[in-house]
Amino acid sequence: MSSAQPPEGTRSAPQGQRQVPLRAPPRPGQAGPLLSALRSAVGDANVMHGGDLSAWERDWRKRWNGKALAVVRPGSTVEVAAVVKLCLLHGVSIVPQGGNTGLVGGGVPDDSGTQILLSLQRMHRVRHVDRANLTMTADAGCVLQALQAAADDNGLLFPLSLAAEGSCTIGGNLATNAGGTQVLRYGNARELCLGLEVVTAQGEIWDGLTGLRKDNTGYDLRDLMIGSEGTLGIITGATLKLFPRPAASLTALAITQDLGQCVALLGLAQARLGAGLTGFEVMNAFSLSLVKQHFPQLQQPLPAAPWTVLIECADAEGQAQARMRFEALLEAALEANLIDDAVVAESLAQSASLWHLRESIPLAQSEEGLNVKHDIALPVSAIPSFCTQTDEALGLAFPGARLVNFGHLGDGNLHYNVQCPPGAQAADFLARHEHDINRIVFDAVQAASGSISAEHGIGVLKRDELASRKSPVALQMMRAIKLALDPQGVLNPNRVV
Repeated sequence: MSSAQPPEGTRSAPQGQRQVPLRAPPRPGQAGPLLSALRSAVGDANVMHGGDLSAWERDWRKRWNGKALAVVRPGSTVEVAAVVKLCLLHGVSIVPQGGNTGLVGGGVPDDSGTQILLSLQRMHRVRHVDRANLTMTADAGCVLQALQAAADDNGLLFPLSLAAEGSCTIGGNLATNAGGTQVLRYGNARELCLGLEVVTAQGEIWDGLTGLRKDNTGYDLRDLMIGSEGTLGIITGATLKLFPRPAASLTALAITQDLGQCVALLGLAQARLGAGLTGFEVMNAFSLSLVKQHFPQLQQPLPAAPWTVLIECADAEGQAQARMRFEALLEAALEANLIDDAVVAESLAQSASLWHLRESIPLAQSEEGLNVKHDIALPVSAIPSFCTQTDEALGLAFPGARLVNFGHLGDGNLHYNVQCPPGAQAADFLARHEHDINRIVFDAVQAASGSISAEHGIGVLKRDELASRKSPVALQMMRAIKLALDPQGVLNPNRVV
């Protein structure tokens, strides 16, 4: 399947279906009528045109710098619908944005200066908590950490947890089907959502905010929208699953010699802890050395080792009983030579500090410089051989390149990133070698029946890669869906497909 993109001014369509030319959008100097109408719809202060808009136009990685016609900040679902209708009328495409913490360039405008950046950050209301139904309904612009706090205030748990949880929004989490550290026990964002409210590409409002766990009345539109990255509809609200708050939560750090031991330790933890196992993260030596280098104030309680494992369990019973089972697991792992040493957090503060080590790796890597990021999924059983073979292939092709390998071993998701050799210019290294690095990594992922995107999405970064590696039949169905729901290509064009 060719990865070539359609000509400018057209939208892609499945083979055999007619492509419809997009209406030429107004240039920035000709956009007065649209901007005036948008100001009437959402208020003068919420349409920003000109000046420094870099907070919305530049992505978190500082890799994509776009230029928006304007940044528009609606305050309600009705206002979002009005914005979409106006943009459709004027032939202007829309890029929806939540907290702008994405990693694949899917939430920032292109550099044409003709797109509307639609920010949902003003829509941050928790609408309702239903304790009996274990659900919470919230606006799409709610920051994830605020939702966690709202659940906690009601004696409940919303388990989605990401390093960016202080900035990312639930709409963005759902649009990318975010994963995070609790997938092993609670699933991706998709599994945590029961219903959605969505503004369609025609500016209509679909109210699917059901709190039902069983609803077998046709196609699952909710699941279609989740993970679509704003290309099929704009998520404006969500009904989310809540859970009873665990009576006990324990965290441990352990060191091992190789990934095979890590996989064996995961199996032992699953057998001993069952559904109580909520997190199982791995970090290679270089990833933690970057944390030590750039954040020396963060204590690392165990000596450096080839691999460090972070394990978390939650229990509905008391702390003492849970700790007994947890420590028995670690003792069994020591006896089986699966780990060399371990430490168990003695308090919530110590547990938070252990997690802070893991969550500081992306920040430390950013401090070290630009890098080639990979967010890959593999069968857990295939991970040790994949890493051995791919490490060797990259070492031969790019001597001195450093591997930052960490992630969610419990659900088979690795962040397998490549940093340039010491002393090299990171930007030059990426410009010269990113394509070949991706080819080596993605070829190995494909050979292991894995996925080139586990939780970050496709966006712009992996759009062409998806076109060359996804099944042609799957691509045809995806493009047919995009054509049916967004025939004018108004929503986040040239992303995903």
